[in-house]
Amino acid sequence: MDTQDVSETTQALTIATQKGVDINFSSVELTLSLDDFSDRMLDPAMARLAADVEATIITAMYKDVYNYSGIPATTPSTLLAALNARVKLNQGLAPKDGNRHLLYDSIAMAATVNDLKALFHASSEVEKQYKLGMMGRAAGFDWWESEMVPVHTNGSRTDTTPVTTITADQNSASLVVTGAGNALTYKQGDVFTIALVYAVNPETKVAYSHLQQFVVTADVTSSAGGDVTLAISPTLTATGAKQTVSVTAGSRALTNLTGGGSGAASAVYSQPLAYHRDAFTFVTADLEMPKGVDFAAREQYDGISLRVVRDFDIVNDKFPCRIDILFGFKTIRAGWACRTRG
Repeated sequence: MDTQDVSETTQALTIATQKGVDINFSSVELTLSLDDFSDRMLDPAMARLAADVEATIITAMYKDVYNYSGIPATTPSTLLAALNARVKLNQGLAPKDGNRHLLYDSIAMAATVNDLKALFHASSEVEKQYKLGMMGRAAGFDWWESEMVPVHTNGSRTDTTPVTTITADQNSASLVVTGAGNALTYKQGDVFTIALVYAVNPETKVAYSHLQQFVVTADVTSSAGGDVTLAISPTLTATGAKQTVSVTAGSRALTNLTGGGSGAASAVYSQPLAYHRDAFTFVTADLEMPKGVDFAAREQYDGISLRVVRDFDIVNDKFPCRIDILFGFKTIRAGWACRTRG
């Protein structure tokens, strides 16, 4: 018997983002029927709030994802693009439990539906493609379409830069790079690989045949001498129970363009996401209920807490109303997500 210590880890999640939508309507408008009031006032307001929340979350969290599949300059349009993303999730040991999702913008969705229209699908999925113009469930994913899919602008960094600080027992969340050129930028969300630094199976620690991908976690600009220290994820750990990479001896160059990077310097690409549900988390909190107002209520639906407060402006015969949400979000398992291109 060879017992091992159990080490549990925690992550801090800050609930500090408040979003809301404000409405000002008159007594006459309130006199309308409930259906008419909902169609004219509430539905547009809630659609705006939902879009704001979605854009805030996805724009922040895609930058935590270091897995990147496909050619950056190519819009995903084939089944292979989805399958390559599935490979990344499999290699990260994401569960195959029906909770995998693929989020495309309308351009990628249209190209994919057109490319796959002649292939065999379950009848219900074909119906979705024909009637709705979007995929249903295929390649192990539930497919979704959103115009909130983020767009990433790469830094002005050069595409191949020497790296001099990786050792066989490296254990660091930062990387010192030399020869990067003067005043060039690495942007949060840039993805790169390092020659001879391979990904490993998270359980067995056996090296895969592909290089580990890393993501820059904070914007930084190189110095006049071309030196720059990159904050990176995942932590570059070469040994031990939390090993993330296998480091092979030899000259190691950092590569942005080839070998799985996020593309050419200063290029702009959308970032469709493949992910398991538990790669990210989202929480809301109950906002304080005010007193001395015309109306106040707080409701929860599917774990989402919303508060509505209404008061009365006697001078203008108006009912100013605000609907607010307080939330926090976090990337929990970045290896269970993948940015995917064509």
